[in-house]
Amino acid sequence: MHTRILRGAAIACLVMAAAAAQQPARTNIVGAVQSIDTSNGRITLKMDDGKTVVIAPHANARYLHVLPGQKMSQATNISPNEISTGDRLLARGELSEDKQAMAASTIVVMNKADIAKKQQADEAEWRARGVGGLVTAVDPAANTVTINTRTAEGLKPLIIVASAKTTISRYAPDSVKFSDAKPSTVAEIKVGDQVRALGTKSDDGMHYEADEMVSGAFRNVAATVTAIDPATNTLKVMDLTTRKPLIVHVNADSTMRKLPEMVARMIALRTSGAAAGAGAGAAGGGSWQGGGQRPAGQWQGGAAGGTGNGARGRGDVQQMLERMPAIKLEDLKPGDALIISSTQGADPNQVTAITLVAGVEPILSAAPGGRQRASMLGSWNLDMDMGGGMQ
Repeated sequence: MHTRILRGAAIACLVMAAAAAQQPARTNIVGAVQSIDTSNGRITLKMDDGKTVVIAPHANARYLHVLPGQKMSQATNISPNEISTGDRLLARGELSEDKQAMAASTIVVMNKADIAKKQQADEAEWRARGVGGLVTAVDPAANTVTINTRTAEGLKPLIIVASAKTTISRYAPDSVKFSDAKPSTVAEIKVGDQVRALGTKSDDGMHYEADEMVSGAFRNVAATVTAIDPATNTLKVMDLTTRKPLIVHVNADSTMRKLPEMVARMIALRTSGAAAGAGAGAAGGGSWQGGGQRPAGQWQGGAAGGTGNGARGRGDVQQMLERMPAIKLEDLKPGDALIISSTQGADPNQVTAITLVAGVEPILSAAPGGRQRASMLGSWNLDMDMGGGMQ
C-alpha cells in the first residue's frame, strides 16, 4: 500500500515537472505605448532600445495602475480602456521566439501625465537643492568628493559626503541615457569627472550630505562640421582643440539646438568672463541626458535632473537654451561651428552627442585658445547636460 502511494506520488511529481518544463518562460518588458488596437485590445509597445513588441493580453489578464515612485504592492486595478498612447507600460508574459510579440498575463501602466508631474517635481527639487561641478579631489576612504562651486564671494570648495544610505550611480560609456547608469561607488569617481548630488548643505556651507549622487566622465568638443550623413545619423567634424577628425553620432536622445547670433554673443560675453576667472575645473553645474536623467522609479523612465546649485545665472542660461529652436542634422552644413557634449566612449575617434549646439561662432571666437575653450565647455556641459532629455 505504502509502495503504491510512493510510486503514485513520484509519478505525480514527474508529471508536474514535465508540465512546468513545457510552459514557456515568463519575462517582463518595458516601454512606451505606441498604439492600441481597440478591436482586439492589442498594444504596440516601443521599448527603450527602439524595438517594438505587439502585446496580446490573455483573456483574464490583470491591468494595474501605479504612480511614479510607488511599489508594485501599491498598484490599483484599472480597465484596459484607461491605457493611452504615450503611457509607460510594463508587461509580463510569454515572449515569442522572434521577440516581436508577447502573450501578457499582467499589464502595469504608469500614466504619462503622472510621469510628467513627477518629472517636474524632481526637476524643481534638483534645481532648488542640487549641487554639481567638476571633481577636484576624491577621498575613497572618507567617502567624499570635492568640487568647486560659485558663491557670492567667488569660487569655494564644497565637500560632498556619501554615506551608506547614499544612492551612487555612474554613467555608462557611450550612453546618453541616465537609465543606462550603473550602481557605483565613490572610488570609481576620478578628478575631472562631473558629479551631481542631491542632499543637504551644512550650516557653514563647506560640506554637503548627499542622498543621491551621479557621476560621469564627459567629453566636451568645440568643432566645425566637415560632412553630414543624415541616413546614418552621423556627422564628421574637426575637433578645434586636437585638430583631429571626429565622428559624432546623434540619436533620439540627443538634444540639438541652434543659437540666434544675438543670443550667442550675449553668452560669449558671460562665459568668456567666467572662464577667465574660473579656470579649468572650476565650473559648477545639471538629463544628466543631457548629462543624463535621474530616474523617477525603477522602470518608468527618468525625470530630468536640475541645474541648481544656487547659481541663478547658469540656470537662466540653461532655461534659455531649452527654449532655443531644435534642429536636425539636415539643418547643418560644412563649416558650421558646434559645441558638443558627450560621455567618454571606448573609441576616442567617435562620440554620441548628449547635447549639440550650433550657432556658436561668437562663443568660440571669445575663447580662441584650446585650454580656454575647454574651460568654457566644461561649464556649458554642466549647465546643459543635466537638464536635457532622459525620456
